[in-house]
Amino acid sequence: MDRTPVLGVIGGSGIYQLDGLTSIEQRTIDTPFGAPSSPIVLGDLGDRTVAFVARHGVGHTIAPAEVNYRANLYALKSLGVERVLSISACGSLREDYAPGDVVVPDQLFDRTFGRAPSFFGEGLVAHVSVAEPFCADLSAALGDSVTQSGGQLHRGGALVTINGPRFSTRAESNTYRAWGMSIIGMTTAPEAFLAREAEMCYAVMAHVTDYDVWHITEAPVSVEMVVRTLNANTRLAQAALAALVRALPAERNCTCGDALHDALITSRANVTPALRRRLGLLVERYLA
Repeated sequence: MDRTPVLGVIGGSGIYQLDGLTSIEQRTIDTPFGAPSSPIVLGDLGDRTVAFVARHGVGHTIAPAEVNYRANLYALKSLGVERVLSISACGSLREDYAPGDVVVPDQLFDRTFGRAPSFFGEGLVAHVSVAEPFCADLSAALGDSVTQSGGQLHRGGALVTINGPRFSTRAESNTYRAWGMSIIGMTTAPEAFLAREAEMCYAVMAHVTDYDVWHITEAPVSVEMVVRTLNANTRLAQAALAALVRALPAERNCTCGDALHDALITSRANVTPALRRRLGLLVERYLA
């Protein structure tokens, strides 16, 4: 039986498993970049298969800067995943994006450091286009699914990714607001960029848990605040995911699947057999 997942789901803080799955199978996958954050869980939602990985590990043991983003995406790619949904907690940098709301962002600003930012390098160079860092088609379908499931949805907005694990200072938070950022999180970069390099569609269901620390009439963000709001939104996340899985067309109509077509700059003659083995899953069709 073909169990190619129609969607890969990366669960963030508070989302460590998916309810409602049947025919569950657990896969332990090794990658050229090490082990994923958790075993990959395959399961059926209705008549379609999804793959799930817990970004922070089982029991939330992995800090944002310690996540092996490359291994997580590579493992999903190895299972045939073409579309990836990130379920993430975020802080709001806007008055109108309130705790409990869901944001499907359309822009990304990277303020991280020290994370492996690319699958490429060490002999094979690629410059991938990320002017629009999220898949517009998948994001639109996700937004529709959140609305159908009763969520308070905001379409669009710029997500700034900070390194963590600490929360922002008030000066930092106000600076991001002045820059025009809408929400703040700790994990979307480099995850979104790696998904593009892997020619996978990528969208974020960002659950607003707090007003970060800029809002002087609200309490500063805390772990307890984040977890409480995420727990309240878990049912919404599960319902929206099920609706999205049902709605996804069999074939993609976006350009994500050809993201590397004009991105590889290294002469093919200089690509070593070792590099082909390491990155063949991503680039073999371009090295013929």
